[in-house]
Amino acid sequence: QVQLVESGGGLVQAGDSLRLSCAASTRSFSMYNMGWFRRSPGKPRELVARITSTGATYYADFVKGRFTISRDNAKNTAYLQLNSLKPEDTAVYSCTAGLVLGTFPYWGQGTQVTVSS
Repeated sequence: QVQLVESGGGLVQAGDSLRLSCAASTRSFSMYNMGWFRRSPGKPRELVARITSTGATYYADFVKGRFTISRDNAKNTAYLQLNSLKPEDTAVYSCTAGLVLGTFPYWGQGTQVTVSS
């Protein structure tokens, strides 16, 4: 069982930046693929970005060039840097982890990001 704890959300203005962190409770963190999803009110949950155990990254089209996913295996932590935030980025952002690419059985509780115009 892997526990994930997100932090770093908050209320910001359009154009501002935030960095979300996801701390994992596993010593095998380097073996896990990590992902960030978000859910906005009235919308389905959507994949924002993911990073594999080898460091390969994928981004949803709506965040390319603005968000950056990264990981620090020494700290058992994944990050999501959010730049040039827009009001439509307002959502609960959740961290996920899994050993099989494309599957994320472990989830954090989420952190709220609110962007005002």
